[in-house]
Amino acid sequence: MNKELKNDHVVTIKDFTVDELEIIFDLAEDLVPVAEGKKKNDDLYGKLAATLFYEPSTRTRLSFEGAMKRMGGRCIGFAKPGTSSAKKGETLADTIRVASGYSDLIVLRHHREGAARLASKFSDVPVINAGDGAGHHPTQTLLDLFTIKEEKGDISGNHIGIAGDLKYGRTVHSLTHALSMYDTELTFISPPSLKMPEEILKGLTEDGISYQEVENIDEALDDLDVLYMTRIQRERFPSSKDYEEVARSYHLEKKMLDDSDTRSDMIILHPLPRVDEISADVDPTPNAKYFRQAANGIPVRMALLKLLMEC
Repeated sequence: MNKELKNDHVVTIKDFTVDELEIIFDLAEDLVPVAEGKKKNDDLYGKLAATLFYEPSTRTRLSFEGAMKRMGGRCIGFAKPGTSSAKKGETLADTIRVASGYSDLIVLRHHREGAARLASKFSDVPVINAGDGAGHHPTQTLLDLFTIKEEKGDISGNHIGIAGDLKYGRTVHSLTHALSMYDTELTFISPPSLKMPEEILKGLTEDGISYQEVENIDEALDDLDVLYMTRIQRERFPSSKDYEEVARSYHLEKKMLDDSDTRSDMIILHPLPRVDEISADVDPTPNAKYFRQAANGIPVRMALLKLLMEC
């Protein structure tokens, strides 16, 4: 596994096989005590990661930097493109060429879909896609899958509902690709204007994966093992009017869980940040696992960094 991933790029979740995913998850599980600061690990001592974030980020950037530092590595980079030479007009290709000469790995978040794929063509070191516009977010999917496995015991065999902005949400695009690699039942919950892109649905059909589409959470809530909520992506909409038409389309409250036949062991996930799609009164329930999901970003990204960079 180490040799297979070394000096490889992570652009989409399809860059992995199921066997590779499982090895990442096994290693991540072993690294949880390191992520929590209970054990020391210097496997990445002397390694340097360049974190280049052209879009805002809290969890992804901090967890990558935290993962590097927990394993003895260091980070360079920027969190605001205005502080880089991009403000002077430097192309992404040139920035990547320079950064790959300074570091052992590049973590890139960019507003333009396809930016990570482009970066991989100009980099001499591994490039990890930390989100490219409305395209893909493979490492978020890794921690999503890891959380499902951690909480449910397995990924296969679950009925998973994905709700909210399925058109612009890169996290749900990557997650759907990944879940199609397992034996899962999928339900997509969204207004018609925000449904899952046709090319993704077509891919599911071609792969023989069954799915259903509904407009209301209540239509699916009773049958789900996992409910994956997402926010309405304001920044992806062509206009504020288009956004306002569907804002607050989906809002989950504790009362909805209490008044339904929701399975007691159903888990609720969210890639965060949330706006108003999950009420705070859901947080104390045993179903809410989204903050644990966020914490899992450290061990999962530690495992990936170790496999990509360790000599």
